[in-house]
Amino acid sequence: MTLQSLGALDRAVISCERCLRLRAYCRRVAREKKREFRDWEYWGKPVPGFGDARARLLIVGLAPGAHGSNRTGRMFTGDSSGVWLYEALHRFGFASRAEAVARDDGLELRDCYITAAARCAPPANKPTRTELERCRPFLSAELQMLSRVRVVVTLGQVAHESWLRTAGWWTTLAPRERPPFAHGAVTRLSDGTTLIASYHPSRQNTNTGKLTRAMWHAVFRSARDILGG
Repeated sequence: MTLQSLGALDRAVISCERCLRLRAYCRRVAREKKREFRDWEYWGKPVPGFGDARARLLIVGLAPGAHGSNRTGRMFTGDSSGVWLYEALHRFGFASRAEAVARDDGLELRDCYITAAARCAPPANKPTRTELERCRPFLSAELQMLSRVRVVVTLGQVAHESWLRTAGWWTTLAPRERPPFAHGAVTRLSDGTTLIASYHPSRQNTNTGKLTRAMWHAVFRSARDILGG
């Protein structure tokens, strides 16, 4: 995929129709809506990345939430996972505010860019391997354009593996040498990139205590320490 700018990439993402199952699901969710959001006009399209084009911190999530990003049209905006993410980004100086509610809410990211392994909300939050492969060129294009990235935070095992595959480490490294997925695991790669693995801030993890605020903040404290003030 040859694109000249993040703006061109955003347009390519938004217009993508390659995964018929995902497009049908996103449109249905946007049409039926959730009762508490019945007055919203849902986005209902693939969701582009969001953030600072000169970012040194890259965050890779799994996929848009059906009533979060699929509703608002911006990564991690409008659901409980976003509440956790933007609070932490603001706390450690990567976001201008701690809340994200809509594309036009004025929130800006500083030295940070947020993307995902899949750009359409998948049923049950589970994109298929084929769907992930179809979406991978978008992440690949972002990695090429975001040339200043020094720290990558992967949210969940699928995002972790997707980044490793897209960045080339999956084939470059022998299986036993690949950075493991374990919450808080920090790996310094040979090109100078630091990879930090984290549990995803989904309700399944945060409501059960699998991921606590202290554990979550430690991930972004590490990223801030590596990058400096």
